[in-house]
Amino acid sequence: ITKTKDGHGRPEGKCREAAYGAADAGASGSFSVGAMPPNVPQPKANALFPDLMRAAFALEMALRPDRPPSATIAINRNAQFRPHCDSGAGAGQSTSLIVGMGTYAGGELMVEGQMHDIRYRAVEFDGWHDRHWTLPFVGERYTLVWFTPSGCEGVRGIDLCSPQGG
Repeated sequence: ITKTKDGHGRPEGKCREAAYGAADAGASGSFSVGAMPPNVPQPKANALFPDLMRAAFALEMALRPDRPPSATIAINRNAQFRPHCDSGAGAGQSTSLIVGMGTYAGGELMVEGQMHDIRYRAVEFDGWHDRHWTLPFVGERYTLVWFTPSGCEGVRGIDLCSPQGG
């Protein structure tokens, strides 16, 4: 077991740093909105994209009303990740919820060798402990990944959003 700064553990050698690549669909990128632990800078995208942030946190509640609201969302465009486990800002994180959107084919999420079609289908998985990656795809692919980093327990990202139009 590999221990992190605050004592969380995960199987040694199973997880690697996130390996990010762009698919052949053009421009790609990733950013986060919501909350980060106190020792990590807060996402600049909170101020840049307040309407997107509000809509994305509301979508989580619509998709999974029984799920505790997440503190953070990773927003990805045309990102193709190689096998990895999430860093959880270095301290661990909650179970992730992911959904894919766009006009793409392929791009399934692999979790420990099991394939999940996430195109307009929300899937929960343990991104901190389970290796996961993106299968190749063609087209325009966006993903939203909701999670709560350790140190942000009890923080609801939706509560960080300014009122609509405000």
